[in-house]
Amino acid sequence: MSGQAGGKETRQRTALEEYEQSGDGRPPFILTYTEIKLLGIAGVGFFLDAYDLFIINPVSTMLQYRLYPNGTMPANLQGLLKASANIGSVIGQFLFGYCADAFGRKAIYGKELMLIILATILCISTPTGSLSPNGSLIYLTMFRILLGVGVGGDYPMSASVTSDRATIRKRGTMLAYIFANQGWGSFVGALMTIIVLACYKHVMNDEGETSKVDGVWRIVVGLSLIPAFGTLYQRLTLSESTRFKKSQEAELIEQGDLKKEKRGVEVGVHTAESESSVDEGPSVHAAKKTHFLEVIKYFSEWRHLKILIGTCSCWFLLDVAFYGINLNTNVVLAEIGFAGTTGTPWEKLFKVATGNIIITALGFVPGYYVTVLTIEKLGRKTIQLMGFLMEALFLGILAGKFYTLSNVAFIVNFTLLQFFFNFGANATTYCYPAEVFPTRYRAFAHGISAACGKTGAIISALVFNSLTDSIGTPAVLWIFVGCSILGAAFTFLLPEVAGRDPDAILAQEQREQQ
Repeated sequence: MSGQAGGKETRQRTALEEYEQSGDGRPPFILTYTEIKLLGIAGVGFFLDAYDLFIINPVSTMLQYRLYPNGTMPANLQGLLKASANIGSVIGQFLFGYCADAFGRKAIYGKELMLIILATILCISTPTGSLSPNGSLIYLTMFRILLGVGVGGDYPMSASVTSDRATIRKRGTMLAYIFANQGWGSFVGALMTIIVLACYKHVMNDEGETSKVDGVWRIVVGLSLIPAFGTLYQRLTLSESTRFKKSQEAELIEQGDLKKEKRGVEVGVHTAESESSVDEGPSVHAAKKTHFLEVIKYFSEWRHLKILIGTCSCWFLLDVAFYGINLNTNVVLAEIGFAGTTGTPWEKLFKVATGNIIITALGFVPGYYVTVLTIEKLGRKTIQLMGFLMEALFLGILAGKFYTLSNVAFIVNFTLLQFFFNFGANATTYCYPAEVFPTRYRAFAHGISAACGKTGAIISALVFNSLTDSIGTPAVLWIFVGCSILGAAFTFLLPEVAGRDPDAILAQEQREQQ
């Protein structure tokens, strides 16, 4: 019986390989209509992630003018507000990653977007007029943690949904396209802030009613509901992928074979549908019940655990530097003349928003698309290694020459740093866990890896300012250099995944163990 199943699997795998290798004569970055549709459905989560990450910086400044017009926002509450979404993300990445593997993508996909919508509505309903200033910040922080759970859940969900459906020859390109929405989220966040502030110029700047900024931040945050509602239906109605169904069937067959050995009874199992209605329910229940044990068993082997260590550590080290730089762009804004330290409150906000859109356009967005164009040619490992080393180089230049670089040299170095963040480890740390692990463990492994990354982001957000005050900005930049070099070292734990079918590798490993 197992021989028949093995033969059937071999025939399916051969057909899959022929299909993958044949392609359609077009380069991987040229997408079909179906792929563009998938890109639209899955890419919204990353758009919202970056939009929300960017928005909290100007929003916290707006809340300063609204809640503390004659004083300063408490540093501890401001730090917690900025870190809140990332704290929630860690929870969401673990939770949704495991559930997506255990219960299926279809059962879970869309729920994270519903959570984002609910949390966004609760955030923009913050009763700043009824609560005390500190109470308003605590209220907003609580629901931004909830928002983070939804945003974090989108990481493993969209990665696994895309990887499950992508052909192997275009899998990396599709994932890079999805991740590139992070750049557009930052860009559109800055653009919307500029547009809404421009609409409020008369009442805020000319008439001097600074408190009207309360409407600006609510509109800017609320605009993220448009793309969220736009793709909710498509997510909720997305069917289960063929690759995931086959993975589940293989898991049921393995468990069916174990039962036959225990009972001494031969039961014919070709698909889940061919089983009797009496046996189907218990088999499916057993599959879900034992999934966690299967995960533990799979990662208890060093050959699998070392890959997980590689994806987790690289993402953690990358995000320490990436978020340390991008959550604290005040130094860069000062260098390009958009620090927003003089003028009326409206003028300060508008100048910072303009500076942020310049920073995003300089190197942020272009880097993503160079990755899209080259990921299948250069490979993930090459791009990640090069990215980490180039980050170390430009961070080292900024650290060593921090006080002596001219404005032009500083901007050029910062632009190249942003470029190699995104044409480098920022993109590949997302792609790797979605490509290197088998379908049945993919979402959980991606969730763990992403959670490690967000942990690095939280640490960086909470300690960057205090470290800068105690040891100076150049010393902190040298710490980021060290993180980048360590990231390059941990990359050697990872195999190249271009053209690699992790499901075929898992099947081969299982045959060898029999």
